[in-house]
Amino acid sequence: QVHFVESGGGSVQAGGSLRLSCVASGGIIHFSNYCMGWFRQAPGKEREGVATIDDGITTYADSVKGRFTISQDNAKNTLYLQMNSLKPEDTAMYFCAADSRPPGLCHYNDPTLRPRGQGTQVTVSS
Repeated sequence: QVHFVESGGGSVQAGGSLRLSCVASGGIIHFSNYCMGWFRQAPGKEREGVATIDDGITTYADSVKGRFTISQDNAKNTLYLQMNSLKPEDTAMYFCAADSRPPGLCHYNDPTLRPRGQGTQVTVSS
């Protein structure tokens, strides 16, 4: 069975940067065949899609566009989220997601993308 593990979270001051990683292990999975993404959830708030990537095509939530960059290394089965210019409102638990989607239907706002790991906490202080 494939396991996904997110890492890279932490506590930073506003304006700082973090790089999240999501690594799959324990089985055979090819990231290049999936819609991969990140979403986040803060206490008491609904899940919010952040970004997706599929066959090199990326989508971003307006709230992170220009500050966050999603990427993947298929050889390492690793998904990344580079987060720059962090704001206090970015504070949340971040999860990676992976699912099969037809071409053109991989979007950050898809509420059915399944979380795959336990998440990694990002805390941004003002």
